[in-house]
Amino acid sequence: MTEDFGGVTMSDEDSEEDTQLHPYQCRQPTELQGTVSKWTNYIHGWQNRYMVLKEGTMSYYKNQDETAFGCRGSISVQRAHVKPHEIDECRFDICLNDCVWYLRTGTEEEKHQWVDAIEQHKLETNGLRRHGSAVSLTSNTLSTTSGSSFKRSKGLKEKLAEIDTYRDILIRQMETLQSYFDACAETYKDIKNNEATCNGHEGDQEGVVEAALMAECSVGDSPKVGNRRFSPDRSPHPHITREILEKHGSYALDFRGEALTFKATTAGILTTLSHCVEVMNQREESFKRRLEREAEKRKRLEEKLKHALAHSTQEAQPNRRVVVMGGPDYEEGPHSVIGEDEFFDAVESALDKMDEEEEFRERLRQKQLAAPQKSATTHPLWPQIEKLTIEQLGYAQQDVEGGVWQLFAEEGEMKMYRRELEEDGLVVDPLKAVHQVRGATAHEMVHHFWSPDVRFEWDTSIEQMTVLDRISADTLIFLQLHKRVWPTAQRDALFWSHIREISSSDPANGKAHDTWIVCNQSAEHPDAPNDGKYVRIDLTVCFVCQTFIDPPPAEGQPITRDNLLVKITYCSVVNPGGWAPASVLRAVYKREYPKFLKRFTQYVVDKCADQPIAFSGLKIKDHSKHWRG
Repeated sequence: MTEDFGGVTMSDEDSEEDTQLHPYQCRQPTELQGTVSKWTNYIHGWQNRYMVLKEGTMSYYKNQDETAFGCRGSISVQRAHVKPHEIDECRFDICLNDCVWYLRTGTEEEKHQWVDAIEQHKLETNGLRRHGSAVSLTSNTLSTTSGSSFKRSKGLKEKLAEIDTYRDILIRQMETLQSYFDACAETYKDIKNNEATCNGHEGDQEGVVEAALMAECSVGDSPKVGNRRFSPDRSPHPHITREILEKHGSYALDFRGEALTFKATTAGILTTLSHCVEVMNQREESFKRRLEREAEKRKRLEEKLKHALAHSTQEAQPNRRVVVMGGPDYEEGPHSVIGEDEFFDAVESALDKMDEEEEFRERLRQKQLAAPQKSATTHPLWPQIEKLTIEQLGYAQQDVEGGVWQLFAEEGEMKMYRRELEEDGLVVDPLKAVHQVRGATAHEMVHHFWSPDVRFEWDTSIEQMTVLDRISADTLIFLQLHKRVWPTAQRDALFWSHIREISSSDPANGKAHDTWIVCNQSAEHPDAPNDGKYVRIDLTVCFVCQTFIDPPPAEGQPITRDNLLVKITYCSVVNPGGWAPASVLRAVYKREYPKFLKRFTQYVVDKCADQPIAFSGLKIKDHSKHWRG
């Protein structure tokens, strides 16, 4: 059985072939979103992440609320390999080159849903979905099948057959047009002959045309005109008028010659395409053989590498310690593939590291207890501390409107500005933020910002913190080790931190009830040399807070927290070191700095809500302390 579409005949075999598609090709790719557990690292293990699969790309966010701030990572599923876990029924891995995402869903059904959706997007991205084909001869538009048909074994041969069919259709159309123009030419000759017979009688011109038209048909026993019969009440060519005859009858286009030329041209094209098919088939066979040879070579090299690794392991020293680092399969659990020796070595290495840190902490404590307390003004760093604190206070008082500062974040009363600046290819954008909150004093704000006792309560980026030296009761030297965020290197910061109240007579105090400042600056210390183990951050930070009594309490009434307004100015210049891309750093700054300032100020307001109002006098507990987050 065949079907006719505008002159193009398609067999049932072709129709059935078009319907036999890949199961994923029969439906549109699914845009999937949801929470999936993702393996992060050995410190944090499995963490819930919000995944979005859309337009061939899989992206993840910390949670659904952060989708507006940009993704934390993304991977193209076009060339990715999806591998379900052999034992864990809820886990699957996505591999792209050397990047591997270890993912785990809550149920097995959810895992199959994600795997199916990824496979659909892979086929869509690779162009393997079939679209309907149609041929419209009236609109001169040809829509062929999609690129998937070329990937079948009969792809090019089918296209050659289609071209041959179209050529036959065009030839038939040319023959029809040729017959039309031949009829016009013959009819025009009869008209000229009849005009000569009529001797110029114009009244008979229309009759002559009609007789000439009828004469072309030679119908049965019709009356004769010019030795040909015609029927006055039957016109076989009602669309042919005298104007058409005068226009086309005097010269008939030679469509037969054009058709012969077209046949020769298309025949040459078909011959060339047939040759291309043969060449491609030969090349395909050649590439297959080459691929097989490369696969054999790779297999032999893998065998050699395996034997070499086994040989080197046997010759290794028996007391050599190996710490295995990998994916979630190399951690404690029912599916762990790590051996007992490697497991013990990893645990022992971690315990040794903790012992070294404990010894370091004890040495610092004994050193600080034995050192006599000296005046802060005699410390080598004091001139720098005094000078920089005054400079940063003036810097914080400068206006940001109408200058070189660019507003990059605004939320309520908080505004953040920056100036783009790079040094040796590293982003060191100066940052300035202004904010105001109610319910706390300036002293409470700066004390919680400066005090090591509470820093872990609001700064979640710190892994360890040590007070290396005490210059005075209001000036400490800190060593902070920050948590590693893969794939960046782990970083630490060594800096002095100074807190003071600005005198009420200082012009910087203005109309405020009081003004406090914390100033941090990178420094060097013999107990913490930069040995290259971590990337050291270079920073200059200033945190200025002013208390305003607004609105003032009624006469005779005490000040409550409802009357407290704190205006905050935060300035920083941070050189992160290392080799992180500038675009990535700026994107992280734009997202994290507003969150940090908002989180910290709200923490202080909540912390002091039930405490007596403190305009001064807050102290820290112990200067000689080692903190671990």
